Amino acid sequence: MGEKIADQYSVTGGDFSRAGYASSQIKKSLKKLGVDMAIIKRTVVATYEGEVNIVAHAWSGKIVFAVDDEKIRIVLEDEGPGIEDIEQAMEEGFSTATSEIREMGFGAGMGLPNMKKNADHLHVESEVGKGTRVEITMHLN
Repeated sequence: MGEKIADQYSVTGGDFSRAGYASSQIKKSLKKLGVDMAIIKRTVVATYEGEVNIVAHAWSGKIVFAVDDEKIRIVLEDEGPGIEDIEQAMEEGFSTATSEIREMGFGAGMGLPNMKKNADHLHVESEVGKGTRVEITMHLN
């Protein structure tokens, strides 16, 4: 079974005007494939949260999106400060966002918890001073 769609999006740290672009494109692709709307919604929420995390916390990043007959796979990789304590970052309300980011309505500390709630599988790895890699898997069956 080959992948039906594979795409990649660049994300620029600090550019909130484009936050959500990749998530929106992924939603369009999944609709074209006829994926169940409940799965699309969960996928888009998880991806959007990751995309905003890159914009809010990293210098740059990319989102790689792939779909095959069994699953949706989204990998978000960034170059940034990394996450010092992944377990703590998974707690609802924990945030390292600046006051400027919070004033824009972001940085409430729900990104990773919302990603975990919506993904069928979520894997987070991070290296302080280098960056973070998040893999989201959604099962289609």
